[in-house]
Amino acid sequence: MSKLISSLLLIPLLVIVMVIQIQIQLTSSQPTTSSNNVLGFRCSSSSSTTGSRSSCTSLIDYKLPNTTTLSSLLNLFQIKNLRTLLSANNLPLSTSHNQSYPSSSILKIPFPCSCSITNTTGISDRRPFYTVVPGDGLFHIAADVFSNLVTFQQIQQVNNISDPNLILVGQKLWIPLPCSCDDVDGEDVVHYGHLVAAGSTLTGIAQQFNTTETTLLDLNGITNSADLKADSILDVPLKVCTSSVRNNSLDYPLLVPNGTYTFTANNCVRCQCNAANNWILECEPSGMSLPNMQTCPSMQCVGTSFDLGNTTSDSTCSRSRCEYSGYTNATIFTTLTQESTCTDGNSPSGNGSSGLRWKFLVGAFVIALHLVTWL
Repeated sequence: MSKLISSLLLIPLLVIVMVIQIQIQLTSSQPTTSSNNVLGFRCSSSSSTTGSRSSCTSLIDYKLPNTTTLSSLLNLFQIKNLRTLLSANNLPLSTSHNQSYPSSSILKIPFPCSCSITNTTGISDRRPFYTVVPGDGLFHIAADVFSNLVTFQQIQQVNNISDPNLILVGQKLWIPLPCSCDDVDGEDVVHYGHLVAAGSTLTGIAQQFNTTETTLLDLNGITNSADLKADSILDVPLKVCTSSVRNNSLDYPLLVPNGTYTFTANNCVRCQCNAANNWILECEPSGMSLPNMQTCPSMQCVGTSFDLGNTTSDSTCSRSRCEYSGYTNATIFTTLTQESTCTDGNSPSGNGSSGLRWKFLVGAFVIALHLVTWL
């Protein structure tokens, strides 16, 4: 009898042990993610230089999970035209839709960003949407399809999914890519979700993208540079070229970061940013054919005989440039600016050839004076 009682007492204990083991197995079978499942980058939707700005265009690195064509990327991220993708990656306009890139290649994806006033974070503005296919799961979609740009919990949160294991074929899921529209240190920037490569350092990333380690630490809530993790997405503020675009222009503020170009003024104008050009935005007529036989408005600088992008020398160390300053309705605005083309090394008043000749004459006079005194 005592043995029977002991056996009966063991049954509940065995049941409890089995339940615990099953729970452990279920927990271990769930995909692990980073501890930070907060949506988006920090974004207060306020800019000291442009006033409140709750929307903008951002960039993010996408590591291709397999060999992929540009056409497939356009569909996956709902990018309206190929030019937008090409310009973000500084690829030639002649690049075909069918151009493919091998697995693990990294391309920058441009997308519209929206900042939330309530939780002060920024995520992609209702795009991209992904349509569930047979065999899909939230973890597979986050990790494999979108290369860990988001976690499955984040997809679950924005789509109000109560059970991550219950999604339906044909269901459209909003993928909340992280982004921001905030200015940084009082200057407008383009926020870029940079994929951290193995072996990278915050110092190296800061130098590569013309920012500071302190700025990267602050933007990303990192307390120590040693906390930087490979394959994580880092909020990097990209410096943009200065422009003459007026604040009543339909494309204001026109933010173009180094190594990219963009089309504006209804595709009539092409602007590019090159740090080697003193961070000054260079714009010129795009030369594109417009639909329905439309033509672009005049782009001639008022009072001159040259068009947008043209320059003319005014003197030895000065030139004038016809710069783009925005557009409204059917008008393209231009402005005439003056640029200094001389540096201290070649200025007539500096240490250039003329300066050296002047120093030579002074030196010769001093030597001659000493010779006369000695004689």
